[in-house]
Parts: sequence; C-alpha cells; structure tokens
Amino acid sequence: MTQESAWSFADDRGRLVVADRRPSRVLAYVQAGATLWDLGIRPEGIFGSGHDGAEPDRAKTGTLPLDSVDYRGAGDDLDVDTLLRGRPDLVVAVSYGHGQLYGLEADTAKHLEERVPVVVIDVGQARTLDRVAERFAELARSLGGASGPAADDELHAARERLRAAVRNPAGPRVVALSPAGQEQAHVARPQMWPELRVLAELGVGLVSPPDGDGVNWATVDWAQAAALEPGIVLTDIRSNAVPLDEITAPAWEAAGRGARTVPWNPEPLCSPQAHARFLELVADAVEQAAEG
Repeated sequence: MTQESAWSFADDRGRLVVADRRPSRVLAYVQAGATLWDLGIRPEGIFGSGHDGAEPDRAKTGTLPLDSVDYRGAGDDLDVDTLLRGRPDLVVAVSYGHGQLYGLEADTAKHLEERVPVVVIDVGQARTLDRVAERFAELARSLGGASGPAADDELHAARERLRAAVRNPAGPRVVALSPAGQEQAHVARPQMWPELRVLAELGVGLVSPPDGDGVNWATVDWAQAAALEPGIVLTDIRSNAVPLDEITAPAWEAAGRGARTVPWNPEPLCSPQAHARFLELVADAVEQAAEG
C-alpha cells in the first residue's frame, strides 16, 4: 500500500481494517447500510439477520433506494458466495458485544473475513446512541461521506422540542414493547436500549417492567402490559413483531384504546436524520397527550 492510496479504519473490535484504496463497493448489515446512506455512502448491497426474511424489513431500511441496493437475504440464506455476489470491497457489520458479527454464522463470518475487509461497529447496550452515531459518522467520513450541518441542526431542534414537551411533571407514561402474539408481549427495559436512554435523558417518563427474567426485555401477558398504564406505547414495527393493532387480547383492549402509539425500531438507524425523525414522532405523541 502506498501512502496516497492506503485506507484504514480502526473498528470496534480493536482491529485496524486496511485496504489498498478507499472502498467504494460497500456491503452492510441493513441497519448499518441505512445509516451509511443517510451519511452519504451508497451501499451496493445489504443483508439481514435471522429475524428477517426473503425481503428486506422496511422498518430497518430507512430511505435506502431498495430498487438499486441489492438485498442478499438473511439467516440460512446467507453464505459467503451469496454475500460476495456484488463484488464488495468492504463489509460493514454490527455487533452487540464481543465482536461477533450480528446476523452471520460464526463460520460464515470467518470465511468472509478471509476474502474481504470487514468493519464491525458495536451497537450494544454498553454504548450511548451518540457514541454509536459518532462511530458511523467517522466511518462514513473515511469513505468519503458526511451528514452535513443541516442534519445535526435538525437533531438538535428535535431534542429541544421533545425536552420542552415533557416539562409537564404529569406527562404520559411511556412503555416500549414488542408484541409477541395474542398471549404475550416483550416489554423493553429502558436502561438497556441506547435510544430509550436518550428519551429518558430528555425527560420522557419511560416505565420499566417488573424485575425478573430477561436482560433486555420482560416477557409478560397482556394484562401485565396493561397494568403499566401506558399513555404512549412505543411499538416494535420490525417484521418479526406482531402489529399492535392486530392484538385482540381483552386484557389489553382498554389500555390499547386509550394509548397513543409511536412506531419504534429497536435496531435504530444511527444517523442524525433518522434519530430526529423518531424524536419528532415521540414529541408529537407527548404534545397530543397533553392536549387530551
């Protein structure tokens, strides 16, 4: 590698990923690909996780142009040859700790790294959302992209709007959950989710489920979910979650009818634009709740 053409990036495993020139054909895990798109990098392809199917999950793809970005599939459909069919010169993956590539079998990940440089960004609970966003921004800049000051201003304005909206001490109780079916729901433990911790820092009244099993989620029946008395429900909109409006459990009926709902992707895009859009939706719901 020459000094003029060399490219390198220190990823979140502590590895220095290098190439003899700046990569231009990026394959990314869907969350990473949608984030990089907001930051000025067009991925040539994306892949999903074991929660995804034969088609990309629109809850995770943001504003990606899916007519021109190749979706490689997910889960058992992924092998090294499938992942490399678009001739990527860089793969961007995410990890929830320990450097393991989310969405890929360990053997597939190993053989992939033998053939193409792989950057891993840690999006796990130990990270703040700001730090995750900063790491994606650093990677995007190294690849020739940037979000621009307008996006940062948009995020700052959204944060201040939400902070102002929740100043009422009797603000709505907010519950984040993922419907698992007609019998159960997974209720998020807010402190375990970087995006939810941002809401708490801004003053949103997030409600924690009862202590018990489950590090990130508490699995409860719908009567227990209703007992949390949500004024606003942040509901998981990924394709593996049951749509909240399809839940017919009688124990949830009154709570669901009385609560405002906000779409929530637990695998958030980590760009300023995407985060601002989410905060604006929460602010809308808080302001509407205050109006009665």
